[in-house]
Amino acid sequence: MLFSPKETGQGLVEYALILVLVSVVVLAVLLILGPIIGNVFTEVNSTLTS
Repeated sequence: MLFSPKETGQGLVEYALILVLVSVVVLAVLLILGPIIGNVFTEVNSTLTS
């Protein structure tokens, strides 16, 4: 080997980027589906109390 590449922290950065991407996707899905799921629970609750 003529030179050794410095890749010691590369894995940690990749895992952090994947974690950020997954959290952004989950947040977007919750923002989109949150009111719909809330309406379903409200409808079920009102049906059960009637």
